[in-house]
Order: sequence, then structure tokens, then C-alpha cells
Amino acid sequence: NLKDAGFPDRIAWMRALAATDASLDLSRVSIFGGSAGGQNAMRAVLDHADFYKAAVADCGCHDNRMDKIWWNELWMGWPVDESYERSSNVADAAKLAGKLMLVVGELDDNVDPASTLQVSAALVRADKDFELLVMPSTNHGAAETPYASRRRMDFFVRHLLGREPRWH
Repeated sequence: NLKDAGFPDRIAWMRALAATDASLDLSRVSIFGGSAGGQNAMRAVLDHADFYKAAVADCGCHDNRMDKIWWNELWMGWPVDESYERSSNVADAAKLAGKLMLVVGELDDNVDPASTLQVSAALVRADKDFELLVMPSTNHGAAETPYASRRRMDFFVRHLLGREPRWH
């Protein structure tokens, strides 16, 4: 169940920690991830935007029906059934409620960049606001480059702290 991604447990854990540590500000929880983690990061602001306020999804496999089938079969089984549709960020793009930044490497040879472009198109069709960063001449893990990493930090500062980053 790639759609679940352990979110109920993670949210319960963070709430339990916040109950014992007043320094935790649960009004500013964010998430980022790459590859399957990018799929999960976007899932956070589709299904749990009441908790996760912002997400950065790097090179995400946003629809497991279009990724390398051998990897998806390991986790989702065979044959391709309705569970693939239920886990699709493309199919659920209209549910976006949090802030989202998508990052993709132009030359990604692990997760086809078309996956990010397809979810972008679905977000546009649903009239949802989001940011898209396409990294030229960059492979899988594009958000870990110095430029994209800075842009990811800028995104979180703007959306979680409500100000422009001081380094600009």
C-alpha cells in the first residue's frame, strides 16, 4: 500500500512527541523525499494536508503503472489492479491541499521524468497551485544538487515561516 506510506504511524509518533516536547511546532510540519519518497511526499499533502503543510517531491514515481514494473510489482503485486489507481498521485491530484514543489531531473534514468510531468498536468487540470523545478542535465536525485537543495530550502522557508529566505 504505497499510498499509506506509514503516515498514520508517523503522525501519531509526532503528536506523541509534541505532547512531551513543547519545542515541537506541529503547525509547521513538512516533508521531502525522492523517488518513491517523492511519491510519498506528495501523498502527504494529498491525504494528510491537515498535518503536513508543505512537501517537496523529488523525481517521484507519481503513478506506479508507468514506472519500471519490476520494482512496483515487488511492493504492489501482480497483476496491475485497482490498488495501482488508488496509489496514483496523478489520479488524486485534485485533492492537493498543502503547498507542493515538484523537482525532476531532465535526464533521470531511474524514474521517467514523464511521471512528474503527468502529475504536473493533472495539477494544472485541477487548477491547483504548485511549483515545478526541472533541473537541466541532471539525473535521479535532482533535489540533492546545490541549486535544487537551496530552492527546496527557500520553498520551506517561504511556506513554513512566511518570509523570504535571508540569504537572498
